[in-house]
Amino acid sequence: MNFMPEQCTSRIVMIRPAGFRMNEQTAFNNYYQSNTSSLNSSEIVLKALEEFDAFVLQLRQAGVEVNVFQDSESPSTPDALFPNNWMSFHANGTVALYPMFAENRRKERRMDIFDSLKKEGFEISEFIDFSSSEEDEKYMEGTGSLVLDRKNKIAYAALSERTHREIVEMVCQKLGFRPVLFTALQTVASKRLPIYHTNVMMSIGNELAMICLECIDDLYERESLKGSLIQSGKSIIELSEAQINAFAGNMQQLKSKSGKDLIVMSSQAYKSLKADQIFKIESKASIVHSPLYLIEELGGGSARCMIAENFLPKRIK
Repeated sequence: MNFMPEQCTSRIVMIRPAGFRMNEQTAFNNYYQSNTSSLNSSEIVLKALEEFDAFVLQLRQAGVEVNVFQDSESPSTPDALFPNNWMSFHANGTVALYPMFAENRRKERRMDIFDSLKKEGFEISEFIDFSSSEEDEKYMEGTGSLVLDRKNKIAYAALSERTHREIVEMVCQKLGFRPVLFTALQTVASKRLPIYHTNVMMSIGNELAMICLECIDDLYERESLKGSLIQSGKSIIELSEAQINAFAGNMQQLKSKSGKDLIVMSSQAYKSLKADQIFKIESKASIVHSPLYLIEELGGGSARCMIAENFLPKRIK
């Protein structure tokens, strides 16, 4: 079978939430989470569903094929709408499963999703399950921890409690990526603390790299990372820490079914961008943005976190 190159895809998997709320088990080290909402629990769920459904509609109107799976109310999985942390799909038919920091997030793993994809004609040749590392308290949360340059087979990883060096190296060896490791920090109450996921401070597209270099305090690591991006042919758009606080680092490049390049982000992220940054992005792809304000505030994640790219080969009927 001839596999499509893993650059960007028009097929994604998303999970429609059933019991979205602020997850107390992830707020421990996700400093992007906050709760100033006056909504009660029922209103929060309804508002999250409204944002989710509007986002799916935007993506479909842009020509993206979205497979939506419904979360169940039991067990309670408040972060189920962020599936990229526990699974990834690859063009050789591999599905990888990842070790999760929060115990209630481990309940998000669902084999029925893969059964449904198989019924739709997607080929799954191998499961690689890294989740047993949870027993050793070593975590690496999918494409939240790894920002993948699939074209050049490079995996960028900001080390944190949720991104363990040993697991990064093991995953990269199994999946055929070269790891680039560094430490990314954010300012929290005047302290410099690790950023919980790499994909909130950088995003890799076919030609562009959106990244907050000022989050990397170690100058050697900063220059090494910048050099890797330039050497691999990426044009860098530098983001400020204020912009990544608005989730501008949490973008994802996709492709429409007609082949049009898209950069997907939240409306908050889009509004944080400067005119020259928007111009540079739009010179390479069309921007698709949708309001995700409540999901961002309570969940501490944004548009990219909600997308699991589907590179699995599909049988032609």
